[in-house]
Amino acid sequence: MAFNFKEVMNKPERFAPGHRMCAGCGAAITVRTVLRALKPEDKAVIGNATGCLEVSSFMYPYTAWEDSYMHNAFENAGATLSGIETAYYALKKKGKVTDNYKFITFGGDGGTYDIGFQSLSGAMERNHDLVYVCYDNGAYMNTGTQRSSATPMYADTTTTPVGTESNGKMQNRKDLASIIANHDIPYVAQSTLLGTMKDLYEKAEKAIYTPGAAFLNVMSPCPRGWRYDTPDIMKICKLAVDTCYWPLFEVVEGKWILNYEPKKKLPIEDFLRQQGRFKHLFKPENEHLLVQYQEEVDRRWEDLLFKCSR
Repeated sequence: MAFNFKEVMNKPERFAPGHRMCAGCGAAITVRTVLRALKPEDKAVIGNATGCLEVSSFMYPYTAWEDSYMHNAFENAGATLSGIETAYYALKKKGKVTDNYKFITFGGDGGTYDIGFQSLSGAMERNHDLVYVCYDNGAYMNTGTQRSSATPMYADTTTTPVGTESNGKMQNRKDLASIIANHDIPYVAQSTLLGTMKDLYEKAEKAIYTPGAAFLNVMSPCPRGWRYDTPDIMKICKLAVDTCYWPLFEVVEGKWILNYEPKKKLPIEDFLRQQGRFKHLFKPENEHLLVQYQEEVDRRWEDLLFKCSR
């Protein structure tokens, strides 16, 4: 289906205003865009692992969700939606349900990369007909910016503080999209918040309407945790893509597809310099850390190019 911006924006909102997400929150933008990819006639069941999104969008008896909504524990979003999806098809087979439902669950990187990984992996391996969307903001933001396995190397967090004895988180970020692609599911994609949201919208539409399991990993910046000026969110996302820190790609039935290759690949410091969590890297004595960071970005980019060339 061709992307028609006016038509897409005129779709009814399925994530209502009035929630308590921070101004400019990347997660809220991600959710609105993904849910717009649903056909108006289709109903949905939304799952949500505990996190920023859950605590800010559902305060009993008030909710920002226009569709059926299930808040589950931090660790079991994948299992919860698996059970609901299985029950739905059992009821539909018996003729007790006739409406068309889609199943979408959201989780932050803490509830996806870390605490909920076992549940997510099981749902993907069983190939349940659902979409798991990770809004990746690179830390446990809901509880005060603690590091997760999605936190990039050298980031300053409350559990990897920068000081005289530390340069922030020492480990590389886990490449979760590649890990899920190795589950041999029908559809995996990586996206972020760019311009008209065309890339994310089209990938969400494919994920929702591809039979079987699908996974979307969406870089969703957090102005508080990343420490940048809130209006700069789109700039941050564009720099992440143009430096190849966050490449845009799909894995369709096992085939890797690169969606965007920058004409001029920018140095990683262009992305890092915009964020307060990396300001220590720009001290003269830490120049070698930027070199190391660039080497890792280049290694992952070359690996992705190789996968997409096969």
